[in-house]
Amino acid sequence: MARGLGAGLTLPPDHPPGSDGAKTPAPCSAASPNWSAAWPISKAGRQELQRINGALAAGGHRPEQFRAAVLRRLARQDRALVAGIAAYRRHPWRRQEPDLPVLWREGGSRLLDYGGAGPPLLVVPSLVNRAYVLDLLPEHSMLRWFAAQGHRVLLLDWGWPEEAERAFTLTDYIAGRLERALAAPSLAPLGPVALMGYCMGGLLALGAALRRPERLRGLALLATPWDFHAGEAAPARALAALLPGLEPLMQAGDVLPVDVIQALFAARDPWGIAAKFRAFAAMEADSPRARHFVALEDWLNDGIPLAAPVAREALGGWYGRNDPGQGRWRVAGAVVEPAALAVPAFAAVPRADRIVPPASALALAERLPGGHIEMVSAGHIGMAAGSRAEAALWQPLRRWLAGL
Repeated sequence: MARGLGAGLTLPPDHPPGSDGAKTPAPCSAASPNWSAAWPISKAGRQELQRINGALAAGGHRPEQFRAAVLRRLARQDRALVAGIAAYRRHPWRRQEPDLPVLWREGGSRLLDYGGAGPPLLVVPSLVNRAYVLDLLPEHSMLRWFAAQGHRVLLLDWGWPEEAERAFTLTDYIAGRLERALAAPSLAPLGPVALMGYCMGGLLALGAALRRPERLRGLALLATPWDFHAGEAAPARALAALLPGLEPLMQAGDVLPVDVIQALFAARDPWGIAAKFRAFAAMEADSPRARHFVALEDWLNDGIPLAAPVAREALGGWYGRNDPGQGRWRVAGAVVEPAALAVPAFAAVPRADRIVPPASALALAERLPGGHIEMVSAGHIGMAAGSRAEAALWQPLRRWLAGL
């Protein structure tokens, strides 16, 4: 079964994938810009061209030799990129879905039991990604690790939005489905739970914790945004500005489609996509590192559409108006105020996060009364599922949970 990424990529017979020294046709010179006058060039571009030509002249370098060297470098990068994509698509590893007990079910959502003996830990993931990033590999699973450390681990898998969920608002998810999961009869014998939310799931968990503190013994928020205009507001406002153009797509199916969500995420770091596949081309296919890369990439390409009302609230209210950061975000009519939280709190802020800027997550962490702030030397996904996640996040979080 072919993997999704690069499925439309066709390789010509004389351009075999791989890094075994196979020759690749040189880029067509006719398709490349003539640096003198063939393509239109902006004023800033002309100034940069003058700077480059001046530097070449000062160093005694011929412009045509420099141009040829640049094209050779680009060709090497193209070969590595294509080789990495092809190696990913043909990698033999496939995820085997675990057979887990279901403690509660409503619509497409399920409460999955990862076992473990000890205080309950209920994990709330984002609505736009599959929940199994926290159970990435049998040998590298955040959820299984916590179960082995003496916690009864439960995962709320939101599932695919069916007809009912496509009309859901954030209030429906928080004051409705999440609260009903917390009140599931199967959870009553376990006692109050520690609630843990990841990314967008942290905002959902926070909303539920403020409404139902009697059901909780603590709240952990991982890479959870709050001030969407912290640092620089322009990128967030640019996302919100896309909303009118997305309306026809959402009205057609009552969801923000998966492909659109993937494109929005990719736009956060477009150059990083090429870089990671070039790096993958150099890995041994049967190495643990390559297996981890493939598992994570499969998860990234296995997205979930977002209910249209939620997409409008998130893009317009969160990113556009910055309702949480401005104290205007409401759930079931009540303002979501972190300072009113009545249970112990833990907030993990990844220092290298490109999805949730550290300043955005830190703005929430600092509003939690008496909350523990853990600055994590990792990125948004790496903190939870990276190769160093156990030392960076899992262990500090375990120590905090033990203190409850």
